[in-house]
Amino acid sequence: MRCYSPPVQAWTTLATVAVMMVLMSLDLAAPDLVLVGGLTALMLAGVLEPQEAFSGFSSPALATIAALFVVAAGARETGALDYAARRALGTPTSVRGAQMRIMAPVALLSAFVNNTPVVALFVPLLKRWAKQIGQPVSYVLMPLSYAAILGGMCTLIGTSTNLLVAGLYEAQTDQTLGMFVTTPAALPVLFAGIAYMVLASPRLLAARRGIDDVLSNAKEYAIAFRVEPTSPLVGETIEESLRSLPKLFLFELEREGQVYPAVRPNERLRAGDVLVFAGIVIDAAVDLRRLGLVPAADQLAKLAGRSERTWVEAVVASAAPIVGRSIREARFRTAYNAAVIAVHRQGERVSSKVGDIVLAAGDVLLIEASPSFVQRYRSDPNFVLVSRVAGSEPPKREKAGVAVLLIVAMVAVAATGVVHLLIAALLCAAGMLLFRCIDGGAARRALDLRVIVTIGAAIGVGSAVESSGAARLIADALTSVTAPYGPLALMAGLFAVTAALSAFVYTATAAAVMFPIAAQAAESASLPLAPIAVLLMMAACSAFSTPIGYAANLMVYGPGGYRFSDFLKVGLPLQFIVGVVTVVCVYYFYLAGI
Repeated sequence: MRCYSPPVQAWTTLATVAVMMVLMSLDLAAPDLVLVGGLTALMLAGVLEPQEAFSGFSSPALATIAALFVVAAGARETGALDYAARRALGTPTSVRGAQMRIMAPVALLSAFVNNTPVVALFVPLLKRWAKQIGQPVSYVLMPLSYAAILGGMCTLIGTSTNLLVAGLYEAQTDQTLGMFVTTPAALPVLFAGIAYMVLASPRLLAARRGIDDVLSNAKEYAIAFRVEPTSPLVGETIEESLRSLPKLFLFELEREGQVYPAVRPNERLRAGDVLVFAGIVIDAAVDLRRLGLVPAADQLAKLAGRSERTWVEAVVASAAPIVGRSIREARFRTAYNAAVIAVHRQGERVSSKVGDIVLAAGDVLLIEASPSFVQRYRSDPNFVLVSRVAGSEPPKREKAGVAVLLIVAMVAVAATGVVHLLIAALLCAAGMLLFRCIDGGAARRALDLRVIVTIGAAIGVGSAVESSGAARLIADALTSVTAPYGPLALMAGLFAVTAALSAFVYTATAAAVMFPIAAQAAESASLPLAPIAVLLMMAACSAFSTPIGYAANLMVYGPGGYRFSDFLKVGLPLQFIVGVVTVVCVYYFYLAGI
């Protein structure tokens, strides 16, 4: 039972929210922990009952987001997104050309697949691509993030923030927003944003090295790969096919039992060719799998279940019984149901035939094994360290077409209103599992618990802002200031406050806190709520000026070698442009006829 009068509750809520914002903006604690802590404080203060505090975790918007995580993972596991990315990038000769090649396809993908996994897919791809075309990685990763954010604004499923606002709108009005409700305003914003980045960012961005380049101490291996019959490299020349592997040097080709130590650049590859590389194999793991190259180790073909295998690095312990014996003599495949495909020793690669290498203490073995290998042998005394190589699982290419069809069907039925978006997303996720585009373990790993907890708790905080009277306090103040200047001024004020908030806290949190305030302001100004909800989606997503508020910005921050000031210098003008275009478009497309 609440024990404070409404004004006290309102100020208690505002003080709690302010403390939460400070904690998150200074990065003193993770957003999910801060929000759950804030909910607990609001319950202790009597502002929220438990069922109100955790109502967000039963929200259809949250369930939709969880389902879309599985859908995006299915697209990633099958290589469907990767194929589209590779076809779109090409080999531009200028910074502006490179940025156009990035931003257009990324924005298109992000409109229909949650933008966070899209950025996760493109970051390693663009790091390698930047080296291939001779451009600093800082010139391509920030445009990647901004394009994903701009594209995500264009539909309801492009970003979890849009889904959150749609869920709050549905809870308040019992009406649903269409999948393309934001499109009339978001498309002009997208075109203006891309034009600004292409024209201005080459002058504003500094040429920086990514943190991976600065701190790189990757191990080199010598390793042989076989060209599979289904590989896209079959029929391509050495020069054409291997330009995407900048950290590997091809020093030998074996064909039909004949070894060619010097390979001509115009030599065309055939199915069954064995390519012997030297270099940083781990960094190229994703590309090697994508290109249809598989390790050609002697014992590898005897292992079952290749589609369910991954790469693992293991350091040989000094007391291990395999020390002093060759890999073949140690019967490594039989003992561990795994195959050694390369060995790294004391800072140098070992280039002998794998089966003949005599193992020594401290050798780093690159192994192809089942995903359970790490868990089984992490505590084995024969190994000092066992770790999985990220991205080394072979994509399920045969399922890529199925994954694309499922996503297209999901978008089509949701866009036409045949079924609710939640049902469409759940059916698509179920289809990914049913047709084995993704297995159960990968689907569970795809569910980002931190994001789910953050959004669920943010909805609870938004409920407190509304029920305590804090929303009316702020909305009345905002309305009184902007009322003499009409609805355009009110929308500009709402956009500015929401955008400023999203620059320092998680965008879903900003949207959840501002929704009840925006709803009260719309009611006071006699404006319909749907256009204001669209404005709020656009404002909350426009977190361009700092790397804090949006996961996409954080994902490129380190790899791009950026400083905080880079986002401020490039993102603040973009945020202003997005604000102006959004306010004008929402007014003329949604409100002018009212």
